[in-house]
Amino acid sequence: MATITFDTHEFVKKLKGVGFSEEQAEILTDLQKTTVLNTLEQARHDYELDDLATKRDLREMELRLEARIKDTDLKIAENKSELIRWVVGVGLLQTTIIAGLIFRLVDKI
Repeated sequence: MATITFDTHEFVKKLKGVGFSEEQAEILTDLQKTTVLNTLEQARHDYELDDLATKRDLREMELRLEARIKDTDLKIAENKSELIRWVVGVGLLQTTIIAGLIFRLVDKI
């Protein structure tokens, strides 16, 4: 999660520059810093900012999904080739059995 940078030294200098005393400037700076932190924490709570996905998170997920799809495609291709081998093998076996039966029937006629 991104952090909000608050330059307290610069804030104190500006306050002193417009007439605040050192103590007033420091107290106001502390209050401002606390307010910023509380506001950020409230926004995190309200909008669940810690659960938001960053572009990096989305890119990593995309790469993982692409890898899984490639693996799945490879497995599908392997399964198809295996199935084709079985179908061709069974087809040849059926053809051989039918041819053998026909030759036996022809010999008996």
